[in-house]
Amino acid sequence: MTEAPVEAAAADVDLETLISLAKRRGFVFPSAEIYGGFASTYDYGPLGVEMKRNVRELWWRRMVQERSDVVGIEAAIITNPAVWEASGHVDGFSDPLVDCLECRSRIRADHIENDTCPVCGVVGRFTEERQFNLLFRTFVGAVQDDAAVAYLRPETAQGMFVNFDNVLQSTRRRLPFGIAQIGKSFRNEITTGHFTFRMLEFEQMEMEYFCDPAESIELHEYWKQERLDWYRSLGVRPERLRMRDHDPEELSHYSSATSDVEYLYPWGWGELEGIAHRGDFDLSAHAASSGKTLSYFDPQREEHIVPHVVEPAAGVDRIMLTLLVDAYDEETDDRGEKRVLLRLAPHVAPVTVAVLPLSRNERLAPTARQVWDQLRPHFRTQFDDAQSIGRRYRRQDEVGTPLCVTVDFDSLDDGAATIRDRDTMSQIRVPISGLVEALQQRIDELQPEG
Repeated sequence: MTEAPVEAAAADVDLETLISLAKRRGFVFPSAEIYGGFASTYDYGPLGVEMKRNVRELWWRRMVQERSDVVGIEAAIITNPAVWEASGHVDGFSDPLVDCLECRSRIRADHIENDTCPVCGVVGRFTEERQFNLLFRTFVGAVQDDAAVAYLRPETAQGMFVNFDNVLQSTRRRLPFGIAQIGKSFRNEITTGHFTFRMLEFEQMEMEYFCDPAESIELHEYWKQERLDWYRSLGVRPERLRMRDHDPEELSHYSSATSDVEYLYPWGWGELEGIAHRGDFDLSAHAASSGKTLSYFDPQREEHIVPHVVEPAAGVDRIMLTLLVDAYDEETDDRGEKRVLLRLAPHVAPVTVAVLPLSRNERLAPTARQVWDQLRPHFRTQFDDAQSIGRRYRRQDEVGTPLCVTVDFDSLDDGAATIRDRDTMSQIRVPISGLVEALQQRIDELQPEG
C-alpha cells in the first residue's frame, strides 16, 4: 500500500473553529444543549443531515448498487443477547482503564505515554489497571432482572453474520459475495473526544465479504485499495490519507490481519476506516453456539466450507468530520478581508446550488422563485434573499455550496442569470432556459475522479 508522503501536512483548522462553524451553520449541534448537553453525543442540523445522507448514499451506491456481488440488509439494534455472548462481546469487549489519582480522570491505559496523565500531566499517579466493558446494557420487558438483560449493539456486523444462511438461501449467491448494512451502534466509551471522532452513539457502514479461504488474503488486499480509492473519490486530499497495517499485538481476537485507512487530522494520524480479515471466527462461533450449520456448499468441490470474511467497516460520523476538516480553507484578499470556505465536492456538499436574487425586491421575486422551482428537481438547492449579495455569497462559501445562481434586474429583460463558482469566484452569464444543463456540466467538471 502506498502511504502518504512524509511531508504531508495536517489540516491547519483549529478544532474549536470547526465546531463553532458546524453549530453556527447548522451542521452539528451539542445534544440537549438547553439542558447543558450530554457527554459525547451530538445532533445533526439541517445541513448536517443532508451531508450525512449524501455520505450514506455514496457508500451504498459504491458498495451495493454498482456491484453484482453485494446485497444489503437491515438488522435489529436490540437482538438476542446470545448473539453477543457467542461473538465474544459480553466477556471480551472491554478496554483497560486506570484512574489518575491526581485529577481523578479515567483514562485508557493504552493511551498513556511515558507514565504521564494526558489530562493533568502528572507522572506515575495511577490506580491498578482494570477492564471496563463497552456494551450498553438494557432490559427487555417490565422486570429489570438478569433474565431480562439485553444489549444495544456495539457493531452492525453480527446482524449480518447471524443472517448469513438467510441471505444465502433467499438470494442463491455464489462465493464470493457480500452483505452490507448501514445503522446505529452504541459503545460505552470512556475515552471520547475530538468532536464527533469518537462518540457513545454513532452510525456505521459495514460490509461482510464472504469468500473462499484460499482467496481471502488476495481479497483483503483488493478491499484495502478499493476503500482507499473511495475516499479519494469523495475529494479527500490523497496526501492526508494512508493505509496502515496493524502489528500483531494490535489485532482483535477475531482478526488475522487488519489494516486502517488513516487520515492526518489536526491532532495527528487517526483511523478513518478498518478493513479486517476476520477469517471464519464469526460464522464458526455462531454455528457452535446456536447449533445451526453456517456453511457454504461448494458445487465444484462438492463439499461444505466455512467461508472466510473480509470486513470494510466505516463510521458515517467520522467520515463527516474528516470531510469538514479536509475541506476547510481560509483566504485573504488584497484588502485584508478573510473568506472562509469549505471546498466540498459537489456530490458531498449539503447544498449544490443556491439561488440568490440580487435583492429582496418584489419585481425580482417571481423570476427568482421560478428559477428555484426549475432547479429543485435536479439539485440540492437553497433560496436565500436575506442581507446583501456579498454576505450571501460568503454564507454559501462557508457551508461549501459549489455554485450560486444570481437573478438580477437584467434577468427581467434578457432572460439570463449569473452562475458564480465558489472556488474561483468566477462568474458566467447563462440563459435561464439552459441553467440546468450549464450547472450540471460545471458540477461534472468539479467532481473528483475515482
